[in-house]
Amino acid sequence: MSAPLSHHYALILAGGTGQRFWPVSRDRQPKQLLHLFGERSLLELTLSRLDGLFAPENILILTNQHQLDQVRAVATGIPVENILAEPEKRDTAPAIALAIGWVAAKDPEATMVVLPSDHLIKDTAAFQQVLAAAMTAAERSEAIVTVGIPPTWACPSYGYVERGRGAAIPGDSELPVYEVRSFREKPSPDLADYFLSQGSFTWNAGMFIWTLPCVIQELSRHCPDLSHFISELRHSSDLNATVAHQFHHLPRLSIDYALMEKASRVLNIEATFDWDDVGNWTSVARHLNTDDSGNHYHGAMSQLEAEGNIVFAASSQHVALLGVRGLIVVATPDAVLVTNQADAERIKRLVDTLPAELR
Repeated sequence: MSAPLSHHYALILAGGTGQRFWPVSRDRQPKQLLHLFGERSLLELTLSRLDGLFAPENILILTNQHQLDQVRAVATGIPVENILAEPEKRDTAPAIALAIGWVAAKDPEATMVVLPSDHLIKDTAAFQQVLAAAMTAAERSEAIVTVGIPPTWACPSYGYVERGRGAAIPGDSELPVYEVRSFREKPSPDLADYFLSQGSFTWNAGMFIWTLPCVIQELSRHCPDLSHFISELRHSSDLNATVAHQFHHLPRLSIDYALMEKASRVLNIEATFDWDDVGNWTSVARHLNTDDSGNHYHGAMSQLEAEGNIVFAASSQHVALLGVRGLIVVATPDAVLVTNQADAERIKRLVDTLPAELR
């Protein structure tokens, strides 16, 4: 990969809570800061994938007030002033608008990539190739570009992008680029089956690429509150004061609803890299050790006549299973979770019932 370009910027969204990973995750220790797959957290792995593609001073991390200190402690290679906290949670559109304003104040002609902080991607070379191609497409087309994940099954928990004909992009593109017909919300299982059968749908991974002139123009058409906020930030003599004064007035909108579903032209590049959004304990299990009885585990475990369980020992505790199937067992120094794998998505509801000191 060639040296990073000075006008290329990356935003990493790192403000999620990850309640589905309780009791390992807490308000101040969310999913992106967990060490689920070795010695480095998901945020650290995300940053490592950008090495050589973006200069550290051109990487912005956006988190929340609860997690600001922990994120700064992890992201030591990023200038501390590039790690910001939203004053309050107002969904992805205001958060991304804040980042656009921050970049626009430095480089109003910049190209910008928006990335989640909590996905697992192992093929860094392919990932960087896709991002480089997406940035080139955004610069040559005056369109917004998305990265789509080829679906491996009819998942009803993801949003989908419907791909149309091939896009005409000036110059050569290393990877095929397609026009986007539509964005589709999380479907019913039957509709997900239909999407999969069509062969023209990709999963929406929340990776967006645009030039600042393009995205600001689109926001001025479809969400003027956000474009006005960006303009204020761009010309502000005190960005932090402007954010503190105006952020809580912004509408609570997702970036898909505020922009992506309405933009005049959106393009799609299909991912050639491996991808897992690691949404709950059952998805983590795919990356853990597995014994002869199909038990997935991390840490010390013994079992007798136990099959197909998921065990994550985040402390020195030894977990012993006897005659059980299909459970999730997670042990930390101050809490133990035991649930059926079918209820993995409901763990976040359980968190709401817990004492405050355990959340």
